[in-house]
Amino acid sequence: MSDSGLDVDTLFAQARQATGLEDPGGESWREGLERLVGSLREEARLSALGTQIVSGEIGGYLASRLELTAWRRRHPEIAGVDVVPPIVIIGQGRTGTTILHDLLAQDPANRVPLTWEVDQPVPPPETASYESDPRIAEVQARLEAVELVIPGFQRMHPMGARLAQECVRITGAEFRSAIFPTQYRVPSYAKWLFDEADMAPAYRWHRRMLEHLQSRHPAQRWVLKSPGHLWCLDALLAEYPDALLVQTHRDPLRIIASLASLVALLRRLGSEETSVPEAAAEWADYILEGLDRSVAARRGGRIPAARVVDVHFDAFMADPFVTIRGIYERLGLELLPQAEARMRAFHAAHPADGHGGHRYRFADTGLDAGGLRERARGYQEYFAVSSERLP
Repeated sequence: MSDSGLDVDTLFAQARQATGLEDPGGESWREGLERLVGSLREEARLSALGTQIVSGEIGGYLASRLELTAWRRRHPEIAGVDVVPPIVIIGQGRTGTTILHDLLAQDPANRVPLTWEVDQPVPPPETASYESDPRIAEVQARLEAVELVIPGFQRMHPMGARLAQECVRITGAEFRSAIFPTQYRVPSYAKWLFDEADMAPAYRWHRRMLEHLQSRHPAQRWVLKSPGHLWCLDALLAEYPDALLVQTHRDPLRIIASLASLVALLRRLGSEETSVPEAAAEWADYILEGLDRSVAARRGGRIPAARVVDVHFDAFMADPFVTIRGIYERLGLELLPQAEARMRAFHAAHPADGHGGHRYRFADTGLDAGGLRERARGYQEYFAVSSERLP
């Protein structure tokens, strides 16, 4: 086990050397990275491969910051084009957010950040080459390599260069992102992130990324998604005050069991010491706290009722298109027949068992179902979320 390469100044120096650039666009990223690196070194139990992987990931985020900042300096007009108020899917993980995001992406009026352009954003994508950019193949090859190292991961959480990417990959470059405690055991970083961190810099960087991506491939409207938004709805709405929100709902105990299975599998990439009970014990509190914050935001009136739609997992999975038509109607948008036809074709080619379908058991979490059920009561009652049979 080795973490000798995990040093903030060393990682930043390597990114500067790799890009030939010096300015990362301010210093707001440093606090999060220092906390993340400290937690990785002290708590993540990284293998030698894990240290190599996380060093490469951090280097990639830093390189993206350097490159995007340099591009923006050369093209200041990018900042002059506003981001149209986006539709933001804010449900917890394992509640159907991925397939909903992918289906909405089939509407030509919707622009979603695709994995390849988020991973390699500079130069910004161009409309003429948006489907043929060589970066697509490069990113796809890297994603396929993950499946070789963690067999079965794609069945749990489909990934593809041309599939929609989550906002946590964007805010990762600010090092204020739930992607890190998902991939690695970093509880002290997670506590800072969820309870203490100022998330305004993360959303400022998020807007910069959208401005950059739309500069040469414009968006009629952005459709975004991430469970990470639930913990910081105030910061999200401060940056995008007119955003339209879609919150997906499911029995929290099913969410915990499913996510614990996913997190334990994902962490195997960087550590030989990971388990479902450990992931479940860590994430149960995070998940329930995020759901409670969504209740508080509604009760407090911070989310106007006219700008949010609630989607229940069972109804959505029973007929996604009834749900999608309801979303469009509620938000005052038009779902054209050709857009729905594209969605139906995508859904037929990507059945439900390819979107989060995997075997897991609540019993494997080692958690007390009764105690968690009581803890989740407020959320379930407020949003009328039914309890499901636990596998």
